[in-house]
Amino acid sequence: MAYGDGPDDAALHAAWEQFCDTLKHAGAAAFKDANPANPLQRADAFRFLTQNLGQAFDLALETRDTAFPQIHPFVTPTRKLGGDVADFTYRQAWIDGSRAYRLTGRKGTARWLNVTVQGPRPQTIPGTDWPSLHEPFGDIPECNITGAQIDADANGHFELFVGGPARARNWLPTTPASRKLFIREAFDGWDETPTMLTIEALDMAGPPALPAPARMVEAMDWAGAFVSGLMRDWPEHSWLTSRGVCDPQCLNAFPPDRTANDASDARRGRMAAHMVWRLEPDEALIVEMDAHAGFWIFGMGGAFMGSMDFLHRPVSATPARTRVDSDGVVRLVLAHDDRGVHNWLDTQQFREGNLTYRNLLTQDAARLRTRLVPRDRLMEHLPADTAMVTPAERAAMRLERFRAVKRRYGI
Repeated sequence: MAYGDGPDDAALHAAWEQFCDTLKHAGAAAFKDANPANPLQRADAFRFLTQNLGQAFDLALETRDTAFPQIHPFVTPTRKLGGDVADFTYRQAWIDGSRAYRLTGRKGTARWLNVTVQGPRPQTIPGTDWPSLHEPFGDIPECNITGAQIDADANGHFELFVGGPARARNWLPTTPASRKLFIREAFDGWDETPTMLTIEALDMAGPPALPAPARMVEAMDWAGAFVSGLMRDWPEHSWLTSRGVCDPQCLNAFPPDRTANDASDARRGRMAAHMVWRLEPDEALIVEMDAHAGFWIFGMGGAFMGSMDFLHRPVSATPARTRVDSDGVVRLVLAHDDRGVHNWLDTQQFREGNLTYRNLLTQDAARLRTRLVPRDRLMEHLPADTAMVTPAERAAMRLERFRAVKRRYGI
């Protein structure tokens, strides 16, 4: 049997060739102006693409049947998406708003959990003529429940129902247009454990049908749109559409009085601020904010806004792992090498990148300040009592991070 002997051969072959052409075109975006022309960051752009190529068909095909839903991890230590933040985990499940589902699991000890029902993805961001972010994003949060609102038994086991008849507890309503669950969990201390979750449709009857040629053609088209969209949209989409949170013209500083903090952000359970940074080898950047209540996270990202190597490197900061100076100020230091400051954020030798701030338990925006200083005179710009670490202590911190992150992902 050869090509042309099957009735769907031509359609499958054409769809595959179109996907390959789309993938080839997506790779050209590695050389876009927003990606610095240095070897590490050019290579990182292709890594960003290949990591997401690895999940394209999981999203487009393998987990797409809403009668047999699966929870899919968007981000892992070896897979990053634009806008993801270290110390978060991101999971999704495709659903159908006309069906009812049950999530079962056991609560971990992570400080924050948010399960959101996402509605339709409009062509443009509501109230604007800006295009929505690429699939599977850009959809509108409809309702959410936090970990604190989920009732569990004494051992942390729970059931959470999605759709179907209203329930007095542990229930999320859906609409006919509901299309997915978006599950985010955020961690503070290294000893925190993840929430274990699985999902099933209450009307599930199986086994599911195997993908027919038409379904495979559809999946190839969706996967192609996904990889081309992510290479096209990051980081420029955020620069243009995120209410000024991301502004490359405001280099090495958070745009003043600009945060993501509207009704949809409240349903997402957070507010955010963002900075684009650029550091020469002989420079360091000090980021300051007054210490405040709540749960905040700073996370470093590359040119495409994917999180940096959070498995091996100190590229994120949270309250439990950050030292506060005696004047009540949190000071973080972005630098290309380790200057011995406890609150060091590693640039992983990238010349340019992104720093994102998330506040998860309140909607109050911190006042974020920055100072660009000479690398070799860094300590002149920090308080005398700045917390420092030895090389041995840094190695122990790195190992603690490595073990904790592996535990979060079960790897």
